[in-house]
Amino acid sequence: MAGEPTDRIRAAVITGASTGIGEACALRLDRHGWRVFAGVRKEADGERLKQQASDRLVPITIDVTDQASIKSAAEVVASAVGEAGLAGLVNNAGITVHGAIEFLPIEELRHILEVNTIGQIAVTQAFLALIRKGHGRIVNMGSIGGRMATPFIGAYCASKFALEALTDSLRQELRPWDIGVSIVEPGSIATPIWEKGRATGNELEEQLPQAARDLYGDAIEAMQRAVDKRTGAGIPPEEVAKAVEHALTAKRPKTRYLVGMDARLPAIFAKVVPDRARDGLIARGLKLPGPP
Repeated sequence: MAGEPTDRIRAAVITGASTGIGEACALRLDRHGWRVFAGVRKEADGERLKQQASDRLVPITIDVTDQASIKSAAEVVASAVGEAGLAGLVNNAGITVHGAIEFLPIEELRHILEVNTIGQIAVTQAFLALIRKGHGRIVNMGSIGGRMATPFIGAYCASKFALEALTDSLRQELRPWDIGVSIVEPGSIATPIWEKGRATGNELEEQLPQAARDLYGDAIEAMQRAVDKRTGAGIPPEEVAKAVEHALTAKRPKTRYLVGMDARLPAIFAKVVPDRARDGLIARGLKLPGPP
């Protein structure tokens, strides 16, 4: 059965392990005796991870948007684990981008969906045979943004809403083999992803036409202040890593893990507050301009 203790060392693949949540997950599982294949894009990140971990942790180069890279990583892992297969796959790689949908470059929308949504499925497809061999589990990294969308991060929210649906379908499809599939939905976490997203947003804002600045300038500034405030108050990535470990090891894992109070409260909010009332409350909470 999936998740039951065995005498062999359990092996897991974690994508996006260079920093933040992925790094925290890799190091936590390593400390608890797992053989971790930590997905990174740069060799230097892999070396840095190795210095913090045991000899069991093995960095693997993987770009979730590159099919050849995914295939190569899967071959490396398959050769290493053999018939034992994998006990876990953690699809964590992700990016964010800020901007008004009206002026969001379509290539940016395509890119975030490619990384946050399509890339997760591409990786899952590549490793599922090993998960099946190892009676393992799959954990997808979602977000409270996959339950409740907010302005100026619509592309990010869209990618996470889509991942919610794909996770639900995958969980049902893999049920005959008792392969558990969970999604973790953090709120504000203190990770570099938001700093990188802010940097990308700044670059996009600099390229905006004057019409966009006139229409959205005040709102974008207010949203950036709100993001900065949330990022500074974010909980440690280790809290997310705890949820991931539970999803991989518990006798009866949850299908969804809300992490952080600013994930739990919005989840309730999204369920019980009507759309237009919610729109107004979000605008007031973020101090965004309202209608005249």
